[in-house]
Amino acid sequence: MNSFSILLAFGILVSGPSLSAQQPQSSATPDWCRNLPRPEYKSLERVATNDPWFEVYRVAPDTFAIYEPHQAEEVISYLILGKDKALLFDTGMGISDIRKLVSGLTALPVIVLNSHTHNDHVGGNWQFETIYSMDTEFSRQNAKGSTADAQDELAAGQICGELPKGFDAKTYRTKPWTITKYVHDGDKIDLGNRTLEIISTPGHTPDAICLRDPANGLLFTGDTYYPAAIWLYRPETDLDAYANSIARLAALAPQVKTVIGSHNIPVAPPSVLSQLVAAFADLRAGKATCKPDSPGKKRCQVRDYTFLLAAAP
Repeated sequence: MNSFSILLAFGILVSGPSLSAQQPQSSATPDWCRNLPRPEYKSLERVATNDPWFEVYRVAPDTFAIYEPHQAEEVISYLILGKDKALLFDTGMGISDIRKLVSGLTALPVIVLNSHTHNDHVGGNWQFETIYSMDTEFSRQNAKGSTADAQDELAAGQICGELPKGFDAKTYRTKPWTITKYVHDGDKIDLGNRTLEIISTPGHTPDAICLRDPANGLLFTGDTYYPAAIWLYRPETDLDAYANSIARLAALAPQVKTVIGSHNIPVAPPSVLSQLVAAFADLRAGKATCKPDSPGKKRCQVRDYTFLLAAAP
């Protein structure tokens, strides 16, 4: 999606440096890396960290975006603070030490809750004692860990700059973790003077969720919405379920001040939700422009949105 137009609609002026920009540009630099730093981050308050793999930004009071700009997914996890507890919404790639980073941001006990259990969102789960999960077989299988998806994240063109010192690319995998509690649609998590509501949004995966912070007007959308090509090609994807889920989110838009996605750029206006519904309807009506992508996939552009779909057999 055209992220610049989104942020203009949101009233944000943007530009500025990031750690990833410090890497030398060369003929071997991936194209996506050449577009960094993303200018939208200048509008956000940067929080100092000693780990150069991460960039941390305050996106709302007591709400931190933990951004990994050195890998092509550009995944973003979120640390949400209450009075008594903190919730970590996703744990990223597992390439660097997210627990150490989080410990530097808060001394509160931390609950981990994943937007879904694709490898780029659960890489640090194993480091935490308290992990809430949706009650799905997909979640349980992924909690066993995996190697193939993790290794794919290190393929040619996937890394921008240097990997962390001491990181062993050859043994990199998603380590297994222990689910300590199952949660369900509509469940509420009380962090102390801050209550979060779980919204089940299957489609991208069977266990996909969004997280609503009604008091602050925040909607964390995971991979159900983010301002880049939305992945809807994997075997676990259900397009009918996705259509229902995004319609549900669009109905919440009047109650939302900020949409907070899990890749590329952390903030967007609530208008993106109804626009996403319209774009996806056009896609399914055959109104998109589609081109072959990597093997077995096609990239479809409709309105200002891009969807990565499975190519027809």
